[in-house]
Amino acid sequence: MSLLTLENVHSYYGHIHALKGLSISVEEGEIVTLIGANGAGKSTTLRTISGIIHPREGRIIFNGKDISQMDAHKIVQSGLGHVPEGRGIFPKLTVRENLEIGAFTENSQVDIAGRMERAFTLFPRLKERLSQKGGTLSGGEQQMLAIARSMMIKPRVLMLDEPSMGLAPVLVELIFDIIKTLNEQGTTILLVEQNALMALSIAHRGYVLQTGGVVVADTSENLKKNAMVQKAYLGID
Repeated sequence: MSLLTLENVHSYYGHIHALKGLSISVEEGEIVTLIGANGAGKSTTLRTISGIIHPREGRIIFNGKDISQMDAHKIVQSGLGHVPEGRGIFPKLTVRENLEIGAFTENSQVDIAGRMERAFTLFPRLKERLSQKGGTLSGGEQQMLAIARSMMIKPRVLMLDEPSMGLAPVLVELIFDIIKTLNEQGTTILLVEQNALMALSIAHRGYVLQTGGVVVADTSENLKKNAMVQKAYLGID
């Protein structure tokens, strides 16, 4: 059984039918990427998994349990982390306070301190800015903080929505290197990313979404060779 599975999921924003029978799966230890144009349903997929919106039809199974109608905070407690598009840090709180809020599921101060140290190993800049307010960090540092905050729950699956958005190329490479490191250390990744070539360069498998459904599903290597993917998302005619 897959670690995370969506079965025929239909999600709506009011009367707008955003996901139309979406079915995907993520195996433990994988990096799986969702690629597609704006409005294809990529961010809605992550929002539906994390309980921000609930599907009207279909099921979401995580670690053998149906979480389709579960409250968002309980989904986090079950081990699903979500770094939203736009980062979503608390700008008026310090780096330390942002990280402490990320550890709301944990009561042990020893464990919280250990997870914070792990975050500093991955993101040494954050340790230098512990007392600095989140809103004063650079865009790259804010993205680091957003990822580090989600890692404070020690997620089995980490969902990342557009982690490279607005970043300089050198920082994009750094963020993707960190995503690979997290995966190598045991965290399963579900990645939404407009930079399809970068996403496919680190992912094991991918799904191409159009108008709320999957139109192509394959290994990353095969997707990079797919003529439709090349033309629509990789800039290759």
